[in-house]
Amino acid sequence: MGHNLKKTVLILGGSSDIGLQVVSKFLDSGWKVISHYNKNNKFLKKIKKDHNKNLILFKSDFEKYNSLVSFLKKIKSFEISSYVNLVGYIDNISFEKANLENMTKCLQINTLIPILIQKNLIKKMEKRKFGRILHVSSIGVKYGGGNSTFNYSFSKHSLEFISSHMKNLIKHNLLTNILRVGVVKTKMIKKIKNKNINQRIDLIPIKRSAEKKEISDMIYFLASENNTYIANEKITIAGGE
Repeated sequence: MGHNLKKTVLILGGSSDIGLQVVSKFLDSGWKVISHYNKNNKFLKKIKKDHNKNLILFKSDFEKYNSLVSFLKKIKSFEISSYVNLVGYIDNISFEKANLENMTKCLQINTLIPILIQKNLIKKMEKRKFGRILHVSSIGVKYGGGNSTFNYSFSKHSLEFISSHMKNLIKHNLLTNILRVGVVKTKMIKKIKNKNINQRIDLIPIKRSAEKKEISDMIYFLASENNTYIANEKITIAGGE
């Protein structure tokens, strides 16, 4: 990254377990962080006490259109160099119970709004000849989702589409990637109904779930100036699955 560019990252879903790790990683590496959250900002506020000037917190409920409009206005004035999407709304709905309403809600929160936010960022990135975009997906896409995660996995599958427009921006040093994440020790996995975590871990060749730091380190690498050559990739970090 050029010396004249300020390092500012926008992180969606910064209040999640992995999100908190990613926020801290960027802050510790000298970045200014704009962290989005919806309901819970308790731990983000704790981080802010040590990084008051470099951590900005914005609340937004992506289920509501007006909240998105307000969020886009808030981030408009910032020179954002990197964009990390960690949003992960799980509704515990199976394929049999999926309908237009709940499918649309999941797609809106997990896919459509993060892509619209990206669309608002890329012109400035292109102009400054630097941009890193990383959407965090799920290993569930590979297997078709679980019994209670059809909508979630389908929305993540849709998120993995990298448009030809984004591919054309590589010549402007704007690199877009997808990171498929496997089982991680987080509170999120406990939200999935009828999930036997021990049985799930037995399916992983490495025979354990990932540590949050292992995921945040990979996210930081792909979404920071450390990544100079990886673009248009779907990278999996899932213990060999």
